[in-house]
This record gives sequence, structure tokens and C-alpha cells, in this order.
Amino acid sequence: MPYKKLTFFLLIFSAIFFSGKVFASQENVDLYLFSAEGCAHCRDEKVFLEKMEDKYENISVYEFEITKSEKNRRIFQETLEKLGTKSNGVPFTVIGDKYFIGFGSEETTGKLIEEAILDEISNGKNGFQDMGKIDLPILGEVDAKKMSLPVLTVIVGGLDGFNPCAMWVLVFLIGLLLGMKDRKRMWIFGSAFIISSSLVYFLFMSAWLNLFLFLGVILWVRLIIAGVAFFSGGYYLRDFYVNKEGECKVEGGGKKKKVFEKLREIIHERNFFLALAGIIMLAFAVNLVELICSAGLPAVYTQVLALSNLPAWQYYAYIFLYVFFFMLDDLAVFVLAMITLKHIGISGKYSRYSRLIGGILMLILGYLLIFHPQWLMFG
Repeated sequence: MPYKKLTFFLLIFSAIFFSGKVFASQENVDLYLFSAEGCAHCRDEKVFLEKMEDKYENISVYEFEITKSEKNRRIFQETLEKLGTKSNGVPFTVIGDKYFIGFGSEETTGKLIEEAILDEISNGKNGFQDMGKIDLPILGEVDAKKMSLPVLTVIVGGLDGFNPCAMWVLVFLIGLLLGMKDRKRMWIFGSAFIISSSLVYFLFMSAWLNLFLFLGVILWVRLIIAGVAFFSGGYYLRDFYVNKEGECKVEGGGKKKKVFEKLREIIHERNFFLALAGIIMLAFAVNLVELICSAGLPAVYTQVLALSNLPAWQYYAYIFLYVFFFMLDDLAVFVLAMITLKHIGISGKYSRYSRLIGGILMLILGYLLIFHPQWLMFG
């Protein structure tokens, strides 16, 4: 595309996003489509937009293909900044001050795009942006379209938490703590271990998220993560049938013995602060190793999170929610053990069946990442 035409479009974008309207006074609607070569949903939307051009005479569609043109990518990034969004998903459609990420079908996304076109033509507000909002007692107004992501976060985080590799060190630590006479020290050491483990997981998932946000919605990245989802799903299902006891297979018996001996030394350390520092360092070290056992679920989840159009703070709020439910079973086991002074553990069958559910969920997410990524673009 000639440079002058690109410059002209850039000036149009500036006028659009600073004014918030697309030449409404002239009853003309300019629609901007950012697409990528090889994107099936982009092709579907272009077919739909051709129908809209035939149906409405005053529509002009401008397409920017971003995989081959550096200038188009720069315009795309400037457009995202002016709209106040960080999502790099395509197809990305802009009509006035409204934008749409992805394209499901003519009956879903297409209907919303057409309503936005009619809204611009009439220079009025039809209120379609408020569709899906409901008033709930106590909670107030809730956008039902955004409820799927919290549900997915709770489910995946909870399933990840039942990973047997995430529990064995805590269970042994509780056994050592129950032999102590100082209740206050018991609570502090156990809490320090859980908080440190949570922090490791939070940092790990934040790193995944920032990597995906940095790379953007690139086809090959999405396909790789879909491959990770399929591999992890198959591994979890195989583990469900093979590993009847629901035990962790990553850590060998020799390594576990070394960890147990180190824990015993730390717990019996007379200096409180040295013991506390030892607990924190051991939690970091053990959880970094255990990430090998459960890297699939958080990697796939953070890819889904990166596809969503959210403010920066909400990304980390969802990771925090994920980590909370990931650690919830550990927290419950620890608190009950400290209150009852009895050794409590979770049966291996819960870990085993979490593998079954997690495996099925991973296969579903892998399929959606390849064939219907727009279904995973929440918010």
C-alpha cells in the first residue's frame, strides 16, 4: 500500500479516536479491519463485511494486514493505544469509538458489528454495549459476558492445586511441626512456607503472561501453546490410568529423602530467624522444581488470559485468584492440622481424578486455541 495512503489513513485514525465519532455528521461509516494472513476468522469476517457493504451504501471498509507490513503493525499499535487496550488479537474491527476482537459468526459478532454500523449511521446510541449486564443482589451490576473467565480461573486453579507434587513437602512439614511445642512457631513456619510457595507460583505465571503479552496474538505462539495443552491433556489422562495411587512421579525417592532431611534440620534450628529463612528458601527451591510437574495448566491458562482484553491490573488480579485456589487445598490441610493437632492429608484419589478432569479440560482448551480462539477472548 502506498505510503501516502497509509499516512492518510493514520490521519483518519487520529480524527476518529480524538473525536470519538466516524464522520457521523456526514452519515458515512468507515470501518477499519486489522487482519493477519492465514487467519480463518479474518476470512470469515471479510465475507461478512462484503455483505454489509452491499447492504449499506455508505460503508467504507479499510483493511490493514499486519503480518507482512511493518507500517500496518505500527498503525495497529497506535490504534490500540488510542483505544486504551493491549489486546493484539485479530481480526480487530474498529467502528468509531467501538472495537471488536475476534469474529465468531454472523449471528454473534456480526450482529454486534452491524448494530454498531447502524448506530453510527443514525448518530445515536442503541445501547448494545450494555447487553449482558444484569443486576444482582449485593453484587450490583454484573457483566454476564465476563463471568466465564472467573469461572475458568477457579476451575483450572483448583485442579492445578490437587497436583500431588504440590502437596508432599507441606504434608511432611506439618508432621514435623506437630512435634513442636511452640504453637506460635508452628503457625509462622507453616504460613511462611505457604506464602513463599504462592509467591513463586505468582511470579512464574506473571512471567508467562508478560511473555505472551509481549509476543502478542501470533499464530505460531497460539499453536505451540495448543500443542502444550494437547500434550499435557494426554499426559494427565495417561497418568490417571497408570498412576493409581495419585503420587508425584517427578521427584524420586532419593531427592525426597534429601528434602526431608533438610526440613528436619531447619525445623530444629534454635535460631528462629535462621529457621524462618531456611523455610522460605526451601519453599522457593522445591516449588521451582515442582513447576515441571504442573507447567502445562498455568502456561495454557496465561495464554488464554493474554487473549483477553483486560486492564493491566486485572491480569494480575486473575493470576492472584488462580494462585489462591491453587493453594486452597494446602491452606485447608495446614489450618485443620494446626487447629486439631492431627496429621491431615488429601487422599491420592482426589489428585488422580483431578488429573482426569484436568486432562479433559486441557484437550478442550487446546482445541479452542486452534479452531475457536475468539471463544477464549474474554472481556
